[in-house]
Amino acid sequence: MVGLVRQKWGEEATKLFMDMNSMIDVSPESYVILLSSFPEYSLAEQVGLKKGREVHGHVITTGLVDFMVGIGNGLVNMYAKCGSIADARRVFCFMMEKDSVSWNSMITGLDQNGCFIEAVERYQSMRRHEILPGSFTLISSLSSCASLKWAKLGQQIHGESLKLGIDLNVSVSNALMTLYAETGYLNECRKIFSSMPEHDQVSWNSIIGALASSERSLPEAVACFLNALRAGQKLNRITFSSVLSAVSSLSFGELGKQIHGLALKYNIADEATTENALIACYGKCGEMDGCEKIFSRMSERRDDVTWNSMISGYIHNELLAKALDLVWFMLQTGQRLDSFMYATVLSAFASVATLERGMEVHACSVRACLESDVVVGSALVDMYSKCGRLDYALRFFNTMPVRNSYSWNSMISGYARHGQGEEALKLFANMKLDGQTPPDHVTFVGVLSACSHAGLLEEGFKHFESMSDSYGLAPRIEHFSCMADLLGRAGELDKLEDFIDKMPVKPNVLIWRTVLGACCRANGRKAELGKKAAEMLFQLEPENAVNYVLLGNMYAAGGRWEDLVKARKKMKDADVKKEAGYSWVTMKDGVHMFVAGDKSHPDTDVIYKKLKELNRKMRDAGYVPQTGFALYDLEQENKEEILSYHSEKLAVAFVLAAQRSSTLPIRIMKNLRVCGDCHSAFKYISKIEGRQIILRDSNRYEDHQPQIEIPFKSFIHVNCAFEELQVPPKDGFVCSQDSIAQCYKGLKSECWTLPPHKKTGDSAARYEVKFP
Repeated sequence: MVGLVRQKWGEEATKLFMDMNSMIDVSPESYVILLSSFPEYSLAEQVGLKKGREVHGHVITTGLVDFMVGIGNGLVNMYAKCGSIADARRVFCFMMEKDSVSWNSMITGLDQNGCFIEAVERYQSMRRHEILPGSFTLISSLSSCASLKWAKLGQQIHGESLKLGIDLNVSVSNALMTLYAETGYLNECRKIFSSMPEHDQVSWNSIIGALASSERSLPEAVACFLNALRAGQKLNRITFSSVLSAVSSLSFGELGKQIHGLALKYNIADEATTENALIACYGKCGEMDGCEKIFSRMSERRDDVTWNSMISGYIHNELLAKALDLVWFMLQTGQRLDSFMYATVLSAFASVATLERGMEVHACSVRACLESDVVVGSALVDMYSKCGRLDYALRFFNTMPVRNSYSWNSMISGYARHGQGEEALKLFANMKLDGQTPPDHVTFVGVLSACSHAGLLEEGFKHFESMSDSYGLAPRIEHFSCMADLLGRAGELDKLEDFIDKMPVKPNVLIWRTVLGACCRANGRKAELGKKAAEMLFQLEPENAVNYVLLGNMYAAGGRWEDLVKARKKMKDADVKKEAGYSWVTMKDGVHMFVAGDKSHPDTDVIYKKLKELNRKMRDAGYVPQTGFALYDLEQENKEEILSYHSEKLAVAFVLAAQRSSTLPIRIMKNLRVCGDCHSAFKYISKIEGRQIILRDSNRYEDHQPQIEIPFKSFIHVNCAFEELQVPPKDGFVCSQDSIAQCYKGLKSECWTLPPHKKTGDSAARYEVKFP
């Protein structure tokens, strides 16, 4: 019987017991062996559990259960392994006598059935009864602490293992490594591995997995894998999955191919777990041909992870058409998409702001009855906010029955991205009042970004300080970057320089680029700080054209044309190419893309005719080209012509010419940041044409509504019988008589008296000046 149980032949062991019972008196020990056979049934939770209950009834009638602690232990163990933890708990509570095995069986059963808190409580109760734990008890207790991420209690159990002298037991050490890996104590994990007198397969898997889960330790994970090979350690699919995860994060495609070869050598390359890890690795390394070969070979072994990895690979490599084709294929062949697949696809369409495709996937999730799933719901909120439909995002967010941190963070970030800082902060306040989801690091990135876009300097610092003071969250580099952006946008360049000098972490590329951008916006003020930031960027990212362009922009903003020429020469000498700026719109017949001065479109003549018409109407409404954004030392007229043909203006002219009678919103995407002149021009175009224009660039959204008045800080010419005057933004703005009548109805007005004409001496005129 013992032999059959060890071979996991539960049915045969039971049959042998029945034969024994009919011929001889069966000892209590045989009942214990019999009970251990039921969890080995092929249908343990059904057939095995039923048989176990029959034996339980038999031992109750014979009275063995009250006098044999071993039988009670066997029943607890049997019920726990068959998944009936309630029965196991009941037997344990009614046992008249308990030994260390009783406690171990109960604690192990609770841990294996996901009752982690109760498992830990039983362990503490066991210690109060002064029963010494064995290695199995410690392993199960540490496993529960790891699942709960309770590091401090795990450390206490570690201390007890030291007192008992079983901390060097291989299985206990492995459990300790898992605990410290799960709770983020990677150095402790390394120490335990180094102190172990011997390592087994689980030891190597634990340390490689722990290192692979930390971004800073990815190369160390690969090195550890190589050490395991040199030590002659037998590797399994878990080992390969962990190291392939590290390789994919490092984008070491060639090393991934070598590890694939080793998997073939160990005869585990055809296991689904290894194949899924290989697909994920090849996908992240840009080797989609390798993904497709493995995927086509799997056919019968594909699971949810396989499909998810394949779709993620296509998305990562910007092959969105193939990703969507695969989704449709899954639906047509009866494959069920889980919530994570829907979230992955929605995230992809959000990244490129493809609203129509995202709505198609939304419809599929509704048909699959997954719309109310918190993962899918959160992805929908994120998708709609990134695709410019903040109203849809908010409507869906408000109807979600359950919200997680991703839901709240997506909505807060959506408000921030659309420049609605006040609304983002209100939602953050509601999140705190709700009390169900504590703010995390991502939440504060959204909150600080909202403060930055809204110009809320004091509010931003208050939230930044509350991270550590109120929530125990140490600010990360992205939070320092948000604060640098906040100071830069507020024009506080001296405070920005001081903030960077006092940062506890070394500034990265993002922060130095933020500093350089702030110096650009300050019209060349603090040029030395900008130059310092540029030099740091050239060291960190010598091949990134954006850094050279920003330096040039700073010099151009300050009118330092000779320095601008030097910056461009430096870029040329470094053989760095600037990324071309382009804009695109999605129409019924496909995507239309434009670059500045583009004349390759079939409708070029119509587009330029419409653009000329728009320029005339905008000037009549008071628009003045902001030639400071034409970064060349040219005549005023030439600068204005360059600004007129920016890619986003061509895109909007194309849509307006193609949809003359439409009132639908116009959505334009751009791969780079929109210049200030286009930002200003789109306000006029929206009002003149009566169309909502939603513009998404690399940084944020702009939503131009026809009814929104041109803001207070606009800089507009006075077009009248007198010579043209310019009024500084701080004093408000004025415009022509016609544009006053057309554009500024219903606003609070003031009357300004213009001075007499210098040459003719014509009498002064009074014009009504409108303020938003």
